[in-house]
Amino acid sequence: MTAAQGLGDFAPVRRRQQQRAWNWYDWANSAFYTTVLTVLFGPFMITVAGRAAGCGDSPDDTCNKTVDVLGLHLAAGSLPSYLTSFATIASAFVLPVVGALADRSERKKWHMGGCAWAGSFVGALLFFMHGDHWRLGAVAVVVSSILAGCSLVSYYAIMVDISTEDERDLASSRGWAFGYLGGGLLLLINLVMVEGHDAFGLSKEFAVRLSLLSASVWWAAFTIIPVSKLRNSPPQGVEPTSGGLLQRSFGQLWATLRELRAFPMTVTFLLAYLFYNDGIQTVIYSASIYGSKQLHFSDSVLIAAILMIQFVAFGGALFFGRWASRYGAYRCLLYGTFAWMAIVVLAMFLPERNVGLFLAIGVAIGLVMGGTQALSRSFFSLLIPRGREGEYFALYNACERGTSWFGTLLFGVVFQVSGSYRPAIVSLLIFFVLGAFFLLRLDPRRGIEEAGNTVPATV
Repeated sequence: MTAAQGLGDFAPVRRRQQQRAWNWYDWANSAFYTTVLTVLFGPFMITVAGRAAGCGDSPDDTCNKTVDVLGLHLAAGSLPSYLTSFATIASAFVLPVVGALADRSERKKWHMGGCAWAGSFVGALLFFMHGDHWRLGAVAVVVSSILAGCSLVSYYAIMVDISTEDERDLASSRGWAFGYLGGGLLLLINLVMVEGHDAFGLSKEFAVRLSLLSASVWWAAFTIIPVSKLRNSPPQGVEPTSGGLLQRSFGQLWATLRELRAFPMTVTFLLAYLFYNDGIQTVIYSASIYGSKQLHFSDSVLIAAILMIQFVAFGGALFFGRWASRYGAYRCLLYGTFAWMAIVVLAMFLPERNVGLFLAIGVAIGLVMGGTQALSRSFFSLLIPRGREGEYFALYNACERGTSWFGTLLFGVVFQVSGSYRPAIVSLLIFFVLGAFFLLRLDPRRGIEEAGNTVPATV
C-alpha cells in the first residue's frame, strides 16, 4: 500500500471546498438580476423618464410621451425594454471575445472578480437616478448588465476546473440554488423596505433608490468570498497563436466558430437551449403582467408570488440536481421541457382572482425553473472541449442574450392581435415544443465523447 493510498484521496474533498467557494458568486450576482433587472429598475425608470417626458409620476407603462435617446424619440413607458434589449444584443457581440480572452488566462477568478466589481460600481450609479434625471441610470443599467455577463463567462468556465464530469450537475445545481436563496433574501428585504417605507421614515422613491444601491453593494461584497478562496488554474488545450492578446482572442474565437461543425451535438443543444430558455425567460417576464392584467390580482399577491417562486426555485434546483445524479441531466432537461409545456397550457385556463391556483402554478414554475436552468449549465459543460470553456460558455450566453427578445415579441404580438393575455401566454408553447424537438434529436453520449470528455455514469 502506498502512502497516498493509506492516507486516502483528498482530491474530492478539495474540489468540494472549491465548489462551495464557487457557489458564493451565484449568491452575489443573483441579487443584481433579481432586485434590479427583474423587479425594481423597470417601473422606476418609467417613472423617472416619464417625468422628463411630461407624463408626471405615472407608475406604469401607459406613458406614450417620448424622451430623446441619441436622436431617437422613444416612449418613456417602453424605455426599460429598449435598454434591456440593447444590453442583451451588445452582450452577444462582447461575450465571445471575453470568453476567448479568459481561456488564455491563468487568472480566471480575477477576470470574474474584476468584471463583477466594475459592474457593481457602475450599477451603484442607479442610486443617483431621481427626479427627471434618467440618462445616468440608462447608461448604468446597460453597462452593468454587460459586465455582469462578462463575469459569468469566467464563472461558468471555472466550474469545469473544479469539478469532474460526474460532479458537474450537483455543483451547478447547488450554485443555482444558492443564487435563488441569496437573490430572494435581498429581494424580500428590499420589498419590505419599499412597501413599508413610511415605517422607516423614507419616501417610496428613496427606498427604491436604496434598494437598487443595496443590490450593487451585495454583489460587490459577496464576490470577495469566491475571489479570495478559489484557486486559479492554468489554461489547458489552448492552441498557440501569434499576435497580441486581443488579436489572439479574436483569432481563437474565429477558430471556435469554424470548429463548431465538428461538434454537431453541441450545436443541437445550443439550438434547443435557444428556444426553451427563451420560453422560460418570457414566462418569468410575463407572469406579473398576466397575473395583474388578466387575472386581476393585487400587487401584494404578485409580490408574494415573486418571492415564493424565488424560494421554491432554491428547492427545485437541489431536487433536479439529485434527480440528475440518478437519471442523468439530459433526461431531466427533456422532462423539464415537457413540464414547461404543461405549465403554460394550465396557465391559460386559470380562473380570475383564484389565488390558490395562481400560487400553485407559481410553485410549479419555481420547481422547474430552478432545475432546468441549473442543469442546462452543467450539461453544456460536458459538450465542450477542455480548455475552451470561456469561448463556448460565451456562445452559450450569447445565444441566450441575443435571442431573448423573441418570446416577448411573440407575447406582445399575440396580445395585440387577440386582445387577451390568455392566447398570448399559451403561444409560448411553441418555444418549449421546439426545445424538446432539438433535445430529442440530441445523442448526449455521442456529444460528450466528440468533445473529448469522460461520459458520466448517468447521462
